[in-house]
Formats: sequence, C-alpha cells, structure tokens
Amino acid sequence: MMGAIVLTHRWLGIAFCLLFAMWFASGIVMHFVPFPSLTEAERFAGLAPVEGGAPIIPVADAVAASGITEATRVRLIQRGDGPVYVVSGPSRLRAIHASDGADAAVEFPDLALVIARDHARRRGLDPAHATIAARADYDQWSVPNGFDRHRPLFRVALDDAAGTDIYISSRTGEVVLDTTRWDRRWNWVGSVLHWIYPTVLRSNWALWDRVVSTLSLAALIMAMLGAVLGVVRTRIRSGLVSSPYRGWHALHHIIGLVSAGFVLTWIFSGWLSMDHGRLFSRGQLTAAEARLTNAVPDWGAATSLAQQPLSTSSREIEWFAFNAHVFRRDRTGLGSQALIKAGAPIRNRQAAFLAEQDILNLTTRLAAGCDAVSILADNDAYPARSIVPGAPVYRSRCGDLWFDVDGADGSIVQRLDASRRAYRWAYSALHTLDFPILISHPRLRDALIVGLCALGLAFSVTGIVIGWRRLRATVVPQAA
Repeated sequence: MMGAIVLTHRWLGIAFCLLFAMWFASGIVMHFVPFPSLTEAERFAGLAPVEGGAPIIPVADAVAASGITEATRVRLIQRGDGPVYVVSGPSRLRAIHASDGADAAVEFPDLALVIARDHARRRGLDPAHATIAARADYDQWSVPNGFDRHRPLFRVALDDAAGTDIYISSRTGEVVLDTTRWDRRWNWVGSVLHWIYPTVLRSNWALWDRVVSTLSLAALIMAMLGAVLGVVRTRIRSGLVSSPYRGWHALHHIIGLVSAGFVLTWIFSGWLSMDHGRLFSRGQLTAAEARLTNAVPDWGAATSLAQQPLSTSSREIEWFAFNAHVFRRDRTGLGSQALIKAGAPIRNRQAAFLAEQDILNLTTRLAAGCDAVSILADNDAYPARSIVPGAPVYRSRCGDLWFDVDGADGSIVQRLDASRRAYRWAYSALHTLDFPILISHPRLRDALIVGLCALGLAFSVTGIVIGWRRLRATVVPQAA
C-alpha cells in the first residue's frame, strides 16, 4: 500500500508541481487584481439623463414590440440615438426604440462608436482617438457566461493613456465591460492562469468545466497522498520533529508538514469552486419559486405609473414586478432612487426602497414558516450586497430556507438552504479567507493570504526541483 502511495504521489507530483506553483503565485495576484468588469459605479457614471420631454410609447407597447412574452423587467435608458427600452425576460433581452417601438439592436459599428464615446466622455475618459477594434462573440475578457445575452460585442479601443477598451452589447447598445492595459497585463498572470481561462477553452463552458474540475480533483488526491506520506515518514528525535530525507527532499518534507493544513484546505476549496451543483446546492430558485418570483405582470398596470412625470435628473428608469405589483424605479444617482408602486394609495405610493412587508408578502408565498424580515448587517456571516450602495438587503428566514432580497430592485440575491450555507464555508471562507473577523481586519487578511500563498509557492518549488531531478534520472540514462 505504501509503495503504491509513493509511486502515485511521485508521478502525480511531477505532473502537477508546476500547476501548484502557478495556482499559488496567481492566487496572490488575483487577490489584488480581480478579473476585468464594469462596476455599477462606472456603468451608472456613463449613463446620460433620460430626456423626460421626448414622446415615448407606453411600457406595455414596448413589451409587445419586443416579442418577449415572458418579460419581467423593462428599463428606459438614453442612448446617442434617442431613448431606448431594454426589455428583459429570464433567458433573453431586446432593445426597442422608445419613440416608435422599432428594433434598437446595434448592427453597425458607427453607432457603437458613438455610444462608446458618449459613455467615455461622461466618465471623464478621453475618447478623441476611439476606434472600433473588433466585433466578436468572444475574446479573452468577455468569455464569462454573463455576456451571452449580449453577444456579439463591439470592442472600442479608446487609445488613451490607460489603454482603455470598452465593450458594447450588440443586443441593447449598452456598455457591458471595460478593461485597461493594467487590468489585462496583470490578469494574464492572475485570473487567466489561475482559472485556466484561455479563450479557446473557456468559450466552451462544458469542456472548461470538465477539464478544470478533473485537474483540481487529481491535484487534491496528489496533495492528500503527500500529506499521508509526510506524516508517516516524520521522525521524532529528542522531542523535535525531523525528516529522514536530506537536501531538497527534506525541505519538501518539512515545508509540506508546516503548510499541509493550508495546502489541503486551499486545494479542496479550489476544487469546490467547480462544484456547480455536484455536491452542494447551487443556490438557485426552484422551478416553482421562479414561477412566483418571475411571474409575468400585467404590463398595462404600468400605465398608471406614467401619471408621475419622469424626473429630468433620472439616468435610468426601470419597471419591474414584485409580488404581483408593478413598480417604477427612477435612479437619479448611484445611491439614490425613488420607487413608485402601482395601485398604492397616494400617501404610500413613493419610497426609496421596498418595505419589509413587501418582502415578507413574497417570501411567504415561496415557502412556509417565514419569520419577520431583517436587514443584513455589513459583517453578516453570509454577506450580500445591493446593486445600489446603501440600499438594504432583506433576509427572510423560512425555517431552514433563507431568502436575501435586494430592497432596491426586488431581485433575489441569495437563496440559502443548509447545503448552500455549508458551501459558503467550505469554498469561499477556506479559499478566500473571507471569515467575518478577517473581513473586519483587511490588512491582516491581505498578509495571511500573501504569506500562506508564498509558503505554498515555496513548497511547490521544492516539488519542481525534486520532480525535475527525478525526470532527469529516469530519462537521461534511458536516452544514453
């Protein structure tokens, strides 16, 4: 048995020592430089005020013109070619010109360039030299599945000092992503390496999932076998731990014993990042819950909301259904908005966010035994954030099932059953060290992540040296 463990660990180690080193080194980079994305603050800063005086068709007509029968949300934004409705359903979205209901998809690069320049100018970026760089379904920075409904994307290179690229959805004409030269360079040695994220592989999600999950599992097995060998081969001399090995093997043994707890939990939690419902629940609504939450509203009810005039300072207006009521959400600032509820008494019609009773009325329809709704604290052990800074996220506990609802737009941020709560600790806490006490002390968390990853990297380097020497001893005599 020990002979089989030694051989398996040896050859798996030779195969995976470089991968381990790559994971630890890129993990340090990823902690400080996340994968490129368009933050909500950046997106909102690039929006133009909606022209309230322009004649627009009713929301119900825009939904009908879109052809999306399962539409649950409609947004009104201002583009360079006029106001546009963006109609969204569970699986697709479509842009409609608010003036006449015509299709508002972006087919030609000239319009994409106008949109990108306007967005950049509002954010204080320099669009003087902006050009269309590409129109494609995928590139290295737009491979995540969240962009699927927007493909193909126009990539506009601003050619500014920061090397900014802006991505425009061909479906809606919205800016959905931006990157800078600094982001791209660091992510080549960060996220792309760490997630094994080359475009050719990641653009095929099912294949990427199988490849990375299999590699992670094999790496975990190798690490577990190494831990067993490390403990079995440990010697105690004069009350001190010692190794029977010499040189690089001894260094590998001792560092392995010191770092075993971190290495095992980190590789295990990294493998769990690819779980995708295999062992733990995915935190998604069931089909029955989704039917209630995403019930198609009577869009004709949105007509009554038109009696409240559009604010000239609104940069985005959204109509959505929540618990059989239609709401209009006027966003006048990144952290400021007004909600108007159709059919409510005048005195209760407008508020900044959904009320706790609104949340409870919905969740009692989703599950039995729901308690009073509470607002999540910033240091909650199961954190969730609203898309609007400062907006409340409500938690409704229905026995063992919890629902976290964004008070700004009514979206369900998290569905937490016992399995999903366990996954939060098994994956997120172990892999990113986002324990509440460490989140409260970010400098300490930074130091721990860098220090532990550096220790894991040193351990991996000893494995690389040993593996290289083993390969040379095995291959060179055979070649001779």
